[in-house]
Amino acid sequence: MVAPRELSTDQILEIIQQVADEVIRPRFRSLTSDEIAEKGPGDLVTVADRESELQLTAILSRAYPDALIIGEEATAANPGLPPHLLGAEHGFTIDPVDGTKNFVNGKEDYAVMIGEVRQGRTVRAWIWQPEYATAYVAVRGEGVTRNGEQISRALPTADPAGWRGHSARVVIRDRAADAALPQITTSALCCGVDYPKLVTGQSDFLVYGRPRPWDHVPGMLMVEEIGGTALLTDGSAYVPGVDGFGMVVGATEPLATSVRTALGGRLGTRPTPVQAE
Repeated sequence: MVAPRELSTDQILEIIQQVADEVIRPRFRSLTSDEIAEKGPGDLVTVADRESELQLTAILSRAYPDALIIGEEATAANPGLPPHLLGAEHGFTIDPVDGTKNFVNGKEDYAVMIGEVRQGRTVRAWIWQPEYATAYVAVRGEGVTRNGEQISRALPTADPAGWRGHSARVVIRDRAADAALPQITTSALCCGVDYPKLVTGQSDFLVYGRPRPWDHVPGMLMVEEIGGTALLTDGSAYVPGVDGFGMVVGATEPLATSVRTALGGRLGTRPTPVQAE
């Protein structure tokens, strides 16, 4: 039996771009009403999400038959999938169209994301922004690139008044600015846009609710590679596959700690993760 051929980092990026060109972009600003559905109140899914995830899953499964693959749409059908990532020797996360609501509304702020996890640590990550023709790629220990160019960002200012923070959560944005934190503004409503902005220095922290793996595994590796971190409500570090409410992503650990402390109860409560059986 011939062993499966592993895919290089560049090959996986090319696969993402090809699937986006063939399946996703032809539907951009061309969706019909019967190609859009709701998985839950306000949680949209399109034919582009479903078809692109199927294609990406099939390609990765052929190359890595023993890997656990957790896609957003597969999880909608089988909610028990994400906890398996906590104990997986090898796995991939797929977000076929991150920012689906933006995509449906004809806004360019959407992305295709894949993350690779080995024994609990993310080792490679890809974020492709089709309408901006921009690729962010990270390999653990090798930093982050944007269209092949290495990224570096300046450290945030020590003064909280100068920090730039974003969130999709109204309860977070409603908090009045004070000496501990400035006003937190609306995010791009797409992790595949928000994380690159933090990595490139356009923002300093992000505040999220449930850290679903397909949303956060790729971007968090990129944040870690520039020296940042993510803290959950109880102060513990983000781990791929963990579930819960309230997560602060910061360009540095002290900044993330300060934001988490300042927000306090607004972050919500974090349930204890349940290991997959």
